[in-house]
Amino acid sequence: MTLLELNSGDTAWILISAALVLLMTPGLAFFYGGMVRAKGVLNMMMMSFISMGVIGVLWVLFGYSMAFGNSVGGAGIIGNPFEFAGLESLLTNDPEASYPALAFVAFQACFAIITVALVSGAIADRASFGGWTLFAVLWGTLVYFPAAHWVFALGDPESGLVGGWILNQIKAIDFAGGTAIHINAGTAALALALVVGPRIGFGSKPMRPHNMTLVMLGAALLWFGWFGFNAGSAAAANGLASLAWVNTLAATAAAMLGWLIVEKLRDGHPTSLGAASGIVAGLVGITPAAGAVSPIGAIILGLVAGVACAYAVGLKFKFGFDDSLDVVGVHLVGGLVGTLLIGLLADPATSGDPASPAVAGLFYGGGFDQLWRQAVGAFSVMAFSFVMSYLIALVVKHTVGWRVSTSDELGGIDLAEHSEAGYDLSPVYYSSRVGHTLVLTKDDFPETNKTGASK
Repeated sequence: MTLLELNSGDTAWILISAALVLLMTPGLAFFYGGMVRAKGVLNMMMMSFISMGVIGVLWVLFGYSMAFGNSVGGAGIIGNPFEFAGLESLLTNDPEASYPALAFVAFQACFAIITVALVSGAIADRASFGGWTLFAVLWGTLVYFPAAHWVFALGDPESGLVGGWILNQIKAIDFAGGTAIHINAGTAALALALVVGPRIGFGSKPMRPHNMTLVMLGAALLWFGWFGFNAGSAAAANGLASLAWVNTLAATAAAMLGWLIVEKLRDGHPTSLGAASGIVAGLVGITPAAGAVSPIGAIILGLVAGVACAYAVGLKFKFGFDDSLDVVGVHLVGGLVGTLLIGLLADPATSGDPASPAVAGLFYGGGFDQLWRQAVGAFSVMAFSFVMSYLIALVVKHTVGWRVSTSDELGGIDLAEHSEAGYDLSPVYYSSRVGHTLVLTKDDFPETNKTGASK
């Protein structure tokens, strides 16, 4: 056993990255909140925030153990939920690690939180808060934690530690969660959209974003936090983290340009919603490949992801499923693009270690070997997520129920579910003379004629 001293630089970087990833969930709340109609903004944001509460608790109790514990039965399917239950056994640092175990726990907790929150965009404006909360509990436990084990849990044959089958047996590359997070969430979104059904008026009435300022703010926070998401996945302050950081910048910039070009050629106008969506598409696409491609490869990958997702968001109208905020078109499609393109663009030079070269994709002389591995990983998670998510959605539908009433959906889900409104537009004025608030109604104003002059 090699005894290592804790590396303060690595520890600091992991903790900072964890904070950046946690910030992404409020950023997602802004992003999603701005994209819905005004009468549903608070409910949409609350769906992200309740994910922080639910998954934050489950992760400590048994989620981390299910994702990173020794595989039950040695099959690489699920970690032992009791091995690290409550995290008590991780209070003492591992002498073979250069950073505290709890730093890694914190970092991965934020991944789990945002993955669940991502799914909520598919059922905006019509799902009950109680139904979503129950789904978050069940989906996090039965879908995300096992998928995270498949993709992230590294085994160690010398110590008898068995990790996830996709990482250790198939040897698919997923640097920061293209499969376990984005393909998983995007597929779950499709299943939910099918079970919950469309919004009233879907396909016949315009349902435009009510506040593009919030959308752009959310996209900016997501991009900022995503540097922790990807570069932090190096688990050290080193060259690999630097490569992931640069690739995250390059791919995201290229994807935004790709999406805007599609809009300009197809619709005549590049839009702010297109720019924000392109940013997210690029971030999703580069997530699995951030440590495996060169910066030029990242630009190519980002451009492909931006163009592909720009076209994919229209599939919901063609096939008739109401994925309200394009989780399927951006996260499922973007995750597939990024995961599969590793099989083409993986650059051996990215390892930085000539004695242990990284995997080579098809374009770097590696043939189709890595491509089939990527495909197995991607489509296995996709199939598992769809079946499990559909079944969980049915359980919720037939227990607490998914849909709010027709009158509540039309009148505003914020008031119905939370007894609040995102924007108080009543004429309220403050009187400094008497020191209290005056609420004025139309009876307080004289009638006016058509020119606006008082009668």
